[in-house]
Amino acid sequence: MKPNLKSTFCLLVLLVSNAYAQQFEAIDNAIKAYPKSFASPQKLSEKINADFTKPEEKVRAIFTWIALNVGYDLKFYYAQANNPTLAYSFTGEEDRLIKEKKFRLESAAKTLRSKKGVCQDYCALFETLCEQTGIQCVTIIGRSKNDLSLIGKYANFNDHAWNAVKFGNDWKLIDVTWAAGSLNSMTGKMEQKFNDAYFFTNPELFFYNHFPEDKKWLFVNKTSDDFAKLPLYYGGYIKGDYKFTTPVDGVYSLKTTDKLHFKAANLPENYKVGYVFTSEKILHEIPVSRNGNTSEFEVVLGKRSRGYLTIYINSESVASYKINP
Repeated sequence: MKPNLKSTFCLLVLLVSNAYAQQFEAIDNAIKAYPKSFASPQKLSEKINADFTKPEEKVRAIFTWIALNVGYDLKFYYAQANNPTLAYSFTGEEDRLIKEKKFRLESAAKTLRSKKGVCQDYCALFETLCEQTGIQCVTIIGRSKNDLSLIGKYANFNDHAWNAVKFGNDWKLIDVTWAAGSLNSMTGKMEQKFNDAYFFTNPELFFYNHFPEDKKWLFVNKTSDDFAKLPLYYGGYIKGDYKFTTPVDGVYSLKTTDKLHFKAANLPENYKVGYVFTSEKILHEIPVSRNGNTSEFEVVLGKRSRGYLTIYINSESVASYKINP
């Protein structure tokens, strides 16, 4: 009998993926035993350099320590939103680079000391630690899709920052800010919840809620119009192994649509699906039909369906859509 090369290849990929996951799990467990505070970024990078040798291990260690130990400064975020201040000014490119590095080092030290910050602080600490552990890293600025109001819209200003690290000729995308937690829309408070889906994220997935100012960091053939049309995908969706294949747009009208038909690939059979309309604020469970790896369900739209529709998987919000009259 001839060997099934396709099956052999799939098995090899699975074994490599499992080994990769186990490697990261071991690193995460080691980082959980680290001190919660360090006197300086240099002290933390020295310990990481002593404990890990491979570049991927060092990056994972940096990522996990920051995500587990730095909280989002929501108070400062709102203060900056209402009264933005200029970080620094410069007279030329050389002056910009000098002041940018000085600002990054000061921000990294402050963030490590206070153990809180906003996206640019997370990025500054991450990039500083990468630099001190021999990893090539950049900070990327751009637009995010992290609010219901952005469904169907493209923000006219940059509101987020994230990182990329280079291994050989390849760049890997990382968002340590969103890996650290998210805003609870019910309580209005930040919840510290580790989400490693934002580590080495597939660019196709990363695009769902990140659009860089410089498109060279996009790594997918997409436009700002494509980004604007997207639904709002939450961290739970990015972390999940399933994918909604329909619907693909984020905005629908009651004048042209009386129901939304969802198809999902690889949704586990024991997962429960529900939905909430902002006009009702009631969680409705949805029956799901399954055919192999494809699951299907429908949400019927009516006069009370205006506003936003949010899909829940196992009681966790995963995607929202705007429903116009």
